[in-house]
Amino acid sequence: MTTRRTFLTGSLAAALPLPALAQQDPGIGAGAGAAASDRFPLWPKAPPGADRAKVSDKWVKRSPTGGPDDIAWPHVGVPMLSVLKPARPNGAAVLICPGGGYVRVAVGRNPGGISRWFADRGVTAFELLYRLPHDRWPAGADVALQDAQRAMRLIRAGAGKRWSVDPARVAITGFSAGGHVAARLAARSTQVVYAPTDAADRLSAAPIVAGLFYPVITMFDDGVHAQSRRELLGTHAADPDWQRRYSAQVDLPADMPPTFVACNADDPVVPFRNSVLMAEALRAARVPAELHVFEKGGHGPPRRTSGAAVPWQQMFTDWAGDHGWPA
Repeated sequence: MTTRRTFLTGSLAAALPLPALAQQDPGIGAGAGAAASDRFPLWPKAPPGADRAKVSDKWVKRSPTGGPDDIAWPHVGVPMLSVLKPARPNGAAVLICPGGGYVRVAVGRNPGGISRWFADRGVTAFELLYRLPHDRWPAGADVALQDAQRAMRLIRAGAGKRWSVDPARVAITGFSAGGHVAARLAARSTQVVYAPTDAADRLSAAPIVAGLFYPVITMFDDGVHAQSRRELLGTHAADPDWQRRYSAQVDLPADMPPTFVACNADDPVVPFRNSVLMAEALRAARVPAELHVFEKGGHGPPRRTSGAAVPWQQMFTDWAGDHGWPA
C-alpha cells in the first residue's frame, strides 16, 4: 500500500527510486537514442588540494559475477564527468550523482542505464565521479560539493557549443549518498567552497530542479545513515554543530530549486525518515516539492507487490515538466 502525505506548500505526495550504488534498473534497456559518450576530468589540472591529499584512483568490482563496468571507486584522485549525448538533443541536461555511502562511488566508466533512459528522451546525461572525504582532502566534508559545483559549471560552460544544452535547463539527481551530494548542491550552489580556476567558475552552479532518490539527508541521530555520517564527518561525527552543518534539510534557502524526493518504506539501508525530513523542510521553506514513499523496493527501484516495476523516471520528468524541465 502506498502511503500519501499532502502538504500545503508544493505537492508532497508519496513514491519512487533506483539502485543506490549501481544506478541500474532491470526495467531500463539500452538507449536507442544515444549518439555518443565521452568522459573527461572536472578540473583543468589537479583538483583543489591534490598537492596535500596525494590520492590515486582505485576501483573494485562490485560483484564477482558483474559485468566489466560494474565497478565502484573507494578512492578518487581525479574526479570525472561521463556524458551521454542524445542523437536528438532537446536542450535539457541532467547531472547524476551516484551513491556508495561515502565509502565509495558506485559508477562505471561508461554511462549507465539511467543515462540511457534520459538520452532516449533527448536529455543529455552527465554522471559524476566525485571525491570522498576519507581520502583526507583539505576540503574535508565539502569535497564532494566542490566537485558537484564544478560539474554544474562545466556543463554550462560547454552547453551550447559542445553539447547542444540550454544552460538554463540543467537538473540534478542523486541516489542514496549521492542524494546528499545533490541536495547540498541544490541548497548550497552559491557557497564558496573553492577558489575559481577558470572562466567556467564564474557561471552558476544552481540546477533548475532536483531529484533525490532514497537519499541520505540528515546527520542527526533521528533517521541517520550511520555509515554515511561516519565517512563524511570523520572525527566530528558526534559533534552537534557538524551534524547540523551537514544535514541537508537544515537552513534551506528560499531560492532552493523545486525538489522531487522519493524513497521506499521498506528500505533497510537508509531510513525513509530522511526523505520525510527533507520534505518537511522544503515545505517550511516554501520550496515547491513532491514526496513519494513507496511501500516496497528496499534500497533500490520501487516495485509493486506483484514485482512489477514502477515508472519512477517518468514520474520525475512529468513532475519536473511543471517547473520548466526538460521541456
